[in-house]
Order: sequence, then structure tokens, then C-alpha cells
Amino acid sequence: MTSSNGKYDVELTITLTEAPGAADYEFVLLGSGGEVSEGSTLPDPRAALAAVEQFGEEIFFPVPRPDRICTQQYGGPQVALVTGRFRGREVSSRFSRTDGCEIARWRTMAALLGGVAGSTGNI
Repeated sequence: MTSSNGKYDVELTITLTEAPGAADYEFVLLGSGGEVSEGSTLPDPRAALAAVEQFGEEIFFPVPRPDRICTQQYGGPQVALVTGRFRGREVSSRFSRTDGCEIARWRTMAALLGGVAGSTGNI
């Protein structure tokens, strides 16, 4: 994605792979002042922007928690890469469904992750 030189508060590219070897889906979310901007390509950009505005700080820039315990369960092969900028900070986050903690992250940001099969957080 080309940089817009700070035109947006939220400028993210989401690359979703549903399974190893499957074709990637690519989406863009652009937003400024809490409003979706033209050029957003997610199926529900308003819901995606709402999720990012509410949870972006803790999801994209988590504070390490060595005491965190994650259930050992598998939610599916989907992987999503989110890159770009959020409120002036560089974002590079990987989402998967490989354990309970990752499944919870996926559910929290499901609207951002494309709304295609597997991205709804339904398990």
C-alpha cells in the first residue's frame, strides 16, 4: 500500500489466507476521524473500523504478559496479516487460530479480517 502521508488515522492492508496453498484475499481499510474513507474494500468497513478503533491499541501493540495461559485448541488454518498504520504507529500483526488466545484475538478483530469463510470467528 502506498502511504498517504498521514491523511488517515487508520490505513491498513489485510491479507487473508484461508488455508496453506490457497489464494490470498486482500482488503484495505482507510479511516479518518472515526469515519470510513473512500478506498476501503472490506465487506463491512464500518464494523471493521469500529473494531480497530475500540481494540486496535491492545491488539496491535500488546503488552507482554508472561502469566498468560492459552487453551490448546485449534480453530482452523486461516492466517491474516495486517500491515499499515494505526494512529501514526506502524502496524505489522499476524492473526491465526492456533490456540485459545489467538482465536480470541481473531474473534475480536473478525470484522477487520475480511468477512470471508473462516474470518467470522465462528468455530
